[in-house]
Amino acid sequence: MLTVADIMTCPVMQLHEGNTLHDAHYITRHRGIRHLPVVNKDTQKIIGVVTQKSLIAKVMSLMVLYGNEALEQHEKQTNIMEVAVCDFDTVKAEETIQEVAPFFLRNKHGCLPVVGDDNQVIGILTSTDFVNLSMMLIDKLERLES
Repeated sequence: MLTVADIMTCPVMQLHEGNTLHDAHYITRHRGIRHLPVVNKDTQKIIGVVTQKSLIAKVMSLMVLYGNEALEQHEKQTNIMEVAVCDFDTVKAEETIQEVAPFFLRNKHGCLPVVGDDNQVIGILTSTDFVNLSMMLIDKLERLES
């Protein structure tokens, strides 16, 4: 059986609670990342997730409040925890895809951080990982049929 570990993305780019909105905005723009776990700097345990949706919402509100010219300054002053989603689910690497996929879909998750027993991030499971898995399975099926 396929497990989360088989398809998750790792290593994971992550932020610390001391990072700013500007840091997250830079990473998402230049690295093409849509989900960033936020971890405690000392324990490395996950404390939040910055999503592209939460990031865009905050940037747009800052633009409305302060204008485009002052946006970068306010991004640098805004702590990432003002943007992070703190009510999130996680999964374990050893869970099967059959267990996780329905949960992923039912709750409309864009990502699920993958954590170890110590609650430290070891990977991330995204909708892109499921699409890549689907493409791989379709390819295998087509090869079997030919």
